[in-house]
Amino acid sequence: MKTFSKNQLERYPFYLKYFKELQKEGVETISSPKIAKVLGYSEEQIRKDLQAISNEPGRPKKGRSVEKLIDTLETFLGYRDTTTAVIIGCGHLGQALLNYPNFQEMGLAVVGGFDTNPDLIGKEINGKSIHAMSELGEVALAQKVKVAIITVPAQYAQEAIDEAVQAGIHGIWNFAPTHVTVPYHIVIENFNFSSSLAVLIHRLYDGR
Repeated sequence: MKTFSKNQLERYPFYLKYFKELQKEGVETISSPKIAKVLGYSEEQIRKDLQAISNEPGRPKKGRSVEKLIDTLETFLGYRDTTTAVIIGCGHLGQALLNYPNFQEMGLAVVGGFDTNPDLIGKEINGKSIHAMSELGEVALAQKVKVAIITVPAQYAQEAIDEAVQAGIHGIWNFAPTHVTVPYHIVIENFNFSSSLAVLIHRLYDGR
């Protein structure tokens, strides 16, 4: 079974976005040098990334089929399947994610939100109901929820994740800026705004 680094997995959605833009423009084939010029990756890295998920070799001077690359990437990334998710924490960030229009095309179906704020419970955002945390287990079971998106304040993150795990949810996408722990069988991805900003600022001012 092939293994993929975190950085490698993070590059694939950028490839897919670019290839879809090319498809809309009517471009049928694309070469590694052209991809490198637009996305800023090395040609060698691009060839390795694409060869890792496709058995189809690039054709000299013509490159690879854009249509086949899109098909391969969407299948590899799971965009052709549907993964059901909920958002725990429906403050500003949680509501923004409930309104985010592109999750569906990435194969993520957000079916609702959860919060402890009585002023939010019972409301609908973008057609999705906000439930009390006490209903998490029932909804997770009924909707076959696989992923919990955690957008609560840092001090409540561990508690929210523990409740998600107890509800039978096996995937955690954590936006809370704090260290959390999960059982060994739980898959967790921590989204860190400060790390991303640090990279941006460093690159912005590097070499001043």
